[in-house]
Amino acid sequence: MALMITDECINCDVCEPECPNDAISMGEAFYEIDPHKCTECVGHFDEPQCVQICPVACIPVNPEFIESREILLRKYEQLTQAKT
Repeated sequence: MALMITDECINCDVCEPECPNDAISMGEAFYEIDPHKCTECVGHFDEPQCVQICPVACIPVNPEFIESREILLRKYEQLTQAKT
């Protein structure tokens, strides 16, 4: 599952630097999560760091990108290999 940021985002800038996959960036009106880079922090942390730090709880699961933990781990491995 990839996460998404809803329009309740207050652009507080705390989530972007917490993302180990660089999946979060500023969109036109508020921050966005690239579902192709989001692993919900699988491979890095036990819980999604953006969800933990978000002061307004505006980061739910993206219903268009439902992925198992196994798929997220494979995505993590691919992203990690691409960085090296």
